[in-house]
Amino acid sequence: MELDERKKKILQAVIRNYLETGEPVGSRTISKYTDLNLSSATIRNEMVDLEEMGYIFQPHTSAGRIPSDKGYRLYVDTMMEEKERELVEMKEMKEMLVERQNKIETLLKQVARVLAQNTQYATMISAPRTKRSKLKFIQLSRVDARQLLAVIVIEGNVIKNNILPMDEELNDETLLKLNILLNTHLNGLSIDEINLAMIAMMKQQAGIHSVIVGEVIDAVAEAIRAEEDLEIYTSGTNNIFRYPELADQRKASELINTFEEKQLLGELLQEGPSEEGETGIQVYIGEETPVQSMKDCSVVTATYELGGGMKGTIGIVGPKRMDYDKVVMTLRTIQSQLDDLYGGGGERVP
Repeated sequence: MELDERKKKILQAVIRNYLETGEPVGSRTISKYTDLNLSSATIRNEMVDLEEMGYIFQPHTSAGRIPSDKGYRLYVDTMMEEKERELVEMKEMKEMLVERQNKIETLLKQVARVLAQNTQYATMISAPRTKRSKLKFIQLSRVDARQLLAVIVIEGNVIKNNILPMDEELNDETLLKLNILLNTHLNGLSIDEINLAMIAMMKQQAGIHSVIVGEVIDAVAEAIRAEEDLEIYTSGTNNIFRYPELADQRKASELINTFEEKQLLGELLQEGPSEEGETGIQVYIGEETPVQSMKDCSVVTATYELGGGMKGTIGIVGPKRMDYDKVVMTLRTIQSQLDDLYGGGGERVP
């Protein structure tokens, strides 16, 4: 059976009405909702065909129809429209982000809050990662007679500070030599490129200060590993209770546990576009979602960039009747705003 233009318009009307109301949609409602000028009987026949084709279904015998996952998928792929109605909200969102944050963590928490407020869904965002974090620079300086400050800068201008104890005070000449030694051998290396032979050679060249070199290398390894661990920030989890289809005790409890434990979110947020040139926005509907506790939800994810090869993923979780148009537009706007603020060779977030 062919999905002709009339059936597409009726399906679009069913989906949009259900997105707005959350109630099953009947033929009489559609006869008022569309500009097709068709009778309720004709629309009812078309809805029967749409049900047979798997785009809508009847949750109860006496009820109207609601979209199936297949119907939502067709809507997302072919029927969404770019709307002007969100422009005011987009402007307000940009104003909330335009004050550049000093720390990545602060920025990402702010993005998660803004998205949750704007969409009224649950949001999550992963900290940016490079495919392989590399050391960019090390600077040793004295804190006092018995402590050194090791400033470790990782690719993407991520800065880690470590206080190292000393058995004896180091003079300026010794500190300079240690800085030169460390930067000469370690700059531009990832953790798996710093091997035992290199460490032994550096310790030998450091002589009586070999212990300090070992401690700095340990701090570098810890900083890089911490940067490569996936951090996830969430907001708006309680928005789940706004939607009756997700608010029963079992479903809500499973979703909240998923957001709290975050391990499964990491698996979802690391699912990304497999080909270069994609927009970085993906829509998972119902059973398409790789997280079991989200099978009654839709999840929309988008990649973002902060420059310097640093990329992460934003996710928005809501009911299958989520406002896909608004969510996709919001994520595209966030992508663009983050690129304007932090990309294009501008200042990086430390």
